[in-house]
Amino acid sequence: MLDMLQYEDIESLTAANLACQACGLRRGCTQVVISRGRPQSRVMLVGEGPGANEDRLGQPFVGAAGQLLDKILTAAELPREDVYITNVIKCRPPGNRLPKSDETKSCLPWLERQIELISPRLLVCLGALAGQTLISPNLRITRDRGKWHKYRGIDIVATYHPAALLRDSALKRPVWEDFKVIRDYYRNLAGEA
Repeated sequence: MLDMLQYEDIESLTAANLACQACGLRRGCTQVVISRGRPQSRVMLVGEGPGANEDRLGQPFVGAAGQLLDKILTAAELPREDVYITNVIKCRPPGNRLPKSDETKSCLPWLERQIELISPRLLVCLGALAGQTLISPNLRITRDRGKWHKYRGIDIVATYHPAALLRDSALKRPVWEDFKVIRDYYRNLAGEA
């Protein structure tokens, strides 16, 4: 794997990531899906991996789960210009399956450098895989959502992935509770600016 520290800005990291062949996922997807949002954002959302719509359009969270996420962000009064969205892995797994551990491991240096370059004040993990990757491999989303942790000095919290809400509407209430706390955290950040 290349030394990620050689990428001094998000543009050079993105260009290199687009050419990545570190795992077999690149051969089966249409595009590498890097991010959506401004690199100066204070809040960074990390999902699991791109789905079919994301692979087709080249942006994360543009399908039904992304539309729901946009509604959640609007309701929580988190301005789109201050939210950067990415995924743990950048290439769509076949059949929208969860990434395998070796695929996650191959993509992790890209995500780690992306986080360093964006330097958000808050990381939000959307779903168990993101939480297990950035918080703890032992994280269980039903048990640990809404609990605050640190990731390399950055405040981090996990909640359910928006796709889970599409499958089980009972999860909407706990996600809204999580996002109210995230909203209050963001408001405190805005007050510091």
